[in-house]
This record gives sequence, structure tokens and C-alpha cells, in this order.
Amino acid sequence: MNTPPPRLLPLAAFTALYMIAAVAGSMVQGNKEFIFYIVVMLVLIGAVTLVHRAVSLTSALLWALSIWGLLHMAGGLVPLPKGWPYNGDQAVLYSWWIIPQKLKYDQIVHAYGFGTTTWVCWHSLKSILQRAGGLQLKPTFGLLVLSAAAGAGFGALNEVVEFIAVLTIPNTNVGGYENTGWDLVANLIGATTAAVMIRFSAKS
Repeated sequence: MNTPPPRLLPLAAFTALYMIAAVAGSMVQGNKEFIFYIVVMLVLIGAVTLVHRAVSLTSALLWALSIWGLLHMAGGLVPLPKGWPYNGDQAVLYSWWIIPQKLKYDQIVHAYGFGTTTWVCWHSLKSILQRAGGLQLKPTFGLLVLSAAAGAGFGALNEVVEFIAVLTIPNTNVGGYENTGWDLVANLIGATTAAVMIRFSAKS
């Protein structure tokens, strides 16, 4: 097993600590759904490692991805204080109505996560094309639409994973058809916001 570069050691330690805490929390709570998601997270960490080796993700991107993982792990395992409004049967962060009947923690995490995914897609596209043709790509409208579409597509793939969880694990906290629809909307908002931010940061 390769040792992470020194600049990535704090990131690796941060990620390992919250993953260990998530495994322990899932086992103590007997949360079979989140044991499933922890396995998915480990697969994703491996996939990000391979992507990083191929396109050299920036430290900012890697930290953004790790923070997304933390938000996801906390969402399913951290219980809400008594009296906080929530949706569904499980009083955990993912069910929390930040603004009652308007905005859930889950939707914020979806928007943030697939906005970050769009950023990864843009970075990867730029890196691959630059290496192949020596081109210094600018974030044009077309390339950003492609990156945002890829980010939103990964968001749709996430819904497929959640559907598999619903089919295989009893009493999940995934939610119904309306929840899936709002997740997709949040994914699109996050992807679009990331594309706009990439565009404006390039101009500045």
C-alpha cells in the first residue's frame, strides 16, 4: 500500500478518523443501511484515489470531497436533538428540516456533493485534454454544460444506489418518489452553481 504524499497525510487521517467513527457508530446502532453506505463510501474512496492518480486533483478538491463524505456519514448516524423538526421515521441529520417543509439537510448535502462532483468533472476533462493535445482549455459554456451534465449524471447514479438500498434493506431512510425528485433537483442546482462559479473564477 502506497503512503500518501506528506501534503495529503492530514487529509488521509481526517478521512480515516470519520470513517472509523462511522463504522463504530453503525455497529453500535445496528444500522444495516449505513453499513451498506460505508461499503459504498470505501468503493468511492478507492475510485477517487484512482482519479487523483490519473488527473492530479487539487488539494482543495480532495478536501471538498472528504468533507462531503463526512457530511454524508454524519447525516445518517448523528441523532437530532429533541424538538428539532424532521421528515420520516428516523430523527437523524439527513431527515432534519433546516427550514420546515422547505429545505432539508439532505438537499444541502446533495447540492454540495454534486456541485463538487461537477468541479471534479471539469478538472478531469481539462487535465485529460491538456495532456492529450497540449491545449490550455478555458471554461466555455459548452464544456461547462458537459461538466454539469456529468455531475448531475453522477447524482442520478446515486439515486440508483439508494434504490438498491431500498430493495435490499428493510426500513431505510431513503424516502419516497417525492424525496428522489427533490434530490435530483438539488443535484442539478449544485451542478449548475459549480459551473457558474468555475466560469466566474476563470474570468477573475
